[in-house]
Amino acid sequence: MIEEIRIADLGVIDSSTLELGPGLTVLTGETGAGKTMVVTALGLLLGARGDSGAVRSGASRARVEGLVRVDGLGAGAASFARGVEDAGGEVEDGQVVLARNISAEGRSRAFVGGAAVPASTLGELTEPLVAVHGQSDQHRLLRPRAQREALDRFGGPKVARLAARWAEDFDALRATEEELVELVEAARERAREADLLRFGLDEIEAVDPQPGEDEQLAADETRLGFADTLRTAAESAREALSSEEGRPDALGAVAAARTSLEGVREHDPEAAALADRVAEVSYLLGDVAADVASYASGVETDPARLAGVSERRAALTALTRKYGETVEEVLEWSRRSAQRLLELDGTDERIEALRAERARRREALAETGAALTAARESAGTRLGKAVTAELGGLAMPHARLTVAVTRHEAAAPADPEAAGAPLRVGDAWFRFARSGLDEVELLLAANTGSEPRPLGKGASGGELSRVMLGLEVALAGTNPVPTFVFDEVDAGVGGAAAVEIGKRLAALAREAQVLVVTHLPQVAAFADRHVVVRKAHDGSVTSSGLTLLSEDAREEELSRMMAGLEGSDTALAHARELLEVARAERAGA
Repeated sequence: MIEEIRIADLGVIDSSTLELGPGLTVLTGETGAGKTMVVTALGLLLGARGDSGAVRSGASRARVEGLVRVDGLGAGAASFARGVEDAGGEVEDGQVVLARNISAEGRSRAFVGGAAVPASTLGELTEPLVAVHGQSDQHRLLRPRAQREALDRFGGPKVARLAARWAEDFDALRATEEELVELVEAARERAREADLLRFGLDEIEAVDPQPGEDEQLAADETRLGFADTLRTAAESAREALSSEEGRPDALGAVAAARTSLEGVREHDPEAAALADRVAEVSYLLGDVAADVASYASGVETDPARLAGVSERRAALTALTRKYGETVEEVLEWSRRSAQRLLELDGTDERIEALRAERARRREALAETGAALTAARESAGTRLGKAVTAELGGLAMPHARLTVAVTRHEAAAPADPEAAGAPLRVGDAWFRFARSGLDEVELLLAANTGSEPRPLGKGASGGELSRVMLGLEVALAGTNPVPTFVFDEVDAGVGGAAAVEIGKRLAALAREAQVLVVTHLPQVAAFADRHVVVRKAHDGSVTSSGLTLLSEDAREEELSRMMAGLEGSDTALAHARELLEVARAERAGA
């Protein structure tokens, strides 16, 4: 809810503060006093384009500030607070200050909660908060989307459930179609990948490498390649250790040393210990000599075996060049590739499953869409009757509002299963969107016998304002907009019709905050808060101020509005009577 609007140097307004509150606030004043500037100021807070021509003559800039109480926004409070924080602003004590500066040179700056933001961001943030209805405004309810959303709210829980189910099924269908398109379009790439994987797996399977085999084969190839050298070295070593030809050898030398020490071991324990150690060496040399002899006899030249080892190593090397640095890495590649191949081979099954799922979701959408259309048509009939009844009391006795709920047929698609193809409902095909199959349009027949036309084309400015009032009254219980502004909604109306407008504005104000700029005392009489815009002259400079009227001052202002002059006893009496009628109406509501 907007608690306060402060205006400085905007148009004829020098510096004024408009305190607002719940219920109905009316602005009155003589023509040219600056009432429209209040609506202009509010428009700037809603992100409207700034006009340097609106800056007060002689001032460097115009400034508008709005104080918004967050907890007065109802269901939209949380999202508004998040929006303020996302914009870099702050919510302090449950309030947010919105501001807009327009320089005389045409530069514009906007602020939300103390943070500078683009004017477009300010407009996006405040657009859900205020609905402005004026003869020169872009009316919110003239937008097709807003008309559909208004009808859905009026339709109540049934329409809401069907619309939510449709949106959920629509999103699920789109996700299914996107996955299906991705899989089908990637079929060629998957087939190519699968062929490469199969080739690699077949190649590895043909070689059948074993863990650690490459290291063992490298050792075997080295041994077989140097077999003659190894044998010669082993035989030379054996001869040096234990000669078969009677030449001096290591065993003989050690035996001689042992004999010498054994001969004196009784004379010295240390010599005995040395003799024992030499005996151990003799045993070790004997064992080594036997092992060397065995090794020498076992080393054989085997060209066939060497060729087989070399061929096997070459086969393993061919694998490691393609699939890994070692046999272990090749085997790991084989494991991962086999798993990936299973996934690729299962893609066709996934495609078929998605196609079946898509068919089920399209059938569910068709069923929900038909039910949603029927519910909207029923709600549209009721809304049309309700608004038409309102218009009868708003000086439009012959006007008739209808709500057209239409579906756009499409030709039967060549591929009914293609993504984005029309939806078949019964025997016909229809275009559809996330909002449903339907397009909703409010049509007005302003006079008896005239054909209903879209609101923007079938009504004059004054008529359109009254239609909007009638709509807002009919939607009052379902409309989430916390603040409504009506700029001269009573244009071209007088007498009893003006009283009816006042009643309806008061009714709307029971559900939301309402601000009305009016010339009619019959409307102003129903206000909870009456503000007058007064113009003062100071030489060549004209300024306007905003004054909240007391009850006595209200009588005087209403009398001025009725008689066009001040101090008329007759007009004062009529003003008192009008206020009493309004109070009685409001008390009995």
